[in-house]
Amino acid sequence: QVQLVESGGGLVQAGGSLRISCAASGRTFSNYNMAWFRQAPGKEREFVATVSWSGGSTYYADSVKDRFTISRENDKNTVYLQMNSLKLEDTAVYYCAAKSREYTSIYSSAYPYWGQGTQVTVAS
Repeated sequence: QVQLVESGGGLVQAGGSLRISCAASGRTFSNYNMAWFRQAPGKEREFVATVSWSGGSTYYADSVKDRFTISRENDKNTVYLQMNSLKLEDTAVYYCAAKSREYTSIYSSAYPYWGQGTQVTVAS
């Protein structure tokens, strides 16, 4: 079992930047592929980005490609999401998720471990 705790959310102006973090504990962090999902009010949870266990492979949703960067530091048991050029539509609760490293996935059902979420609000 792995426990995940997100941090770093907040209020940011459109066009601005924000970095959110997810700290993991409980099991060997490098055994897991990690991902960020988000959920806006009244909408379903959607995939944002994923990073492989080694950090060597990443994949992004089209809506955030070239604006967001996912990364991880296995020696710190932490995964990050750097968000640049933020838009109003990026407003959501952002969730960190973990799954075994055998394969990557963009589907929330593939991830058994979730954090509690951190709110990101983009204002005009």
